[in-house]
Amino acid sequence: KGGAVSFSVEGVHPHDVATILDSEGIAIRSGHLCAQPLMERLDVPAVGRASFYLYNNLEEIDRLADGIEKVKKIFGVK
Repeated sequence: KGGAVSFSVEGVHPHDVATILDSEGIAIRSGHLCAQPLMERLDVPAVGRASFYLYNNLEEIDRLADGIEKVKKIFGVK
């Protein structure tokens, strides 16, 4: 089965996260993700979303985690 995980990196806009991950060959969605009323209600400007399915493997998930760590390092987030 597949799944999707919405996430944010504190202090970093999701579009910046997506841009950096893209430079690493990792594709995520960022923005309101067709849920703008919910985003407004939760006072969240945007989020990133990674989707997983049968075609993903553990190495790709590790690359996503490493990419998020790179984002945090670039923006000085602990």
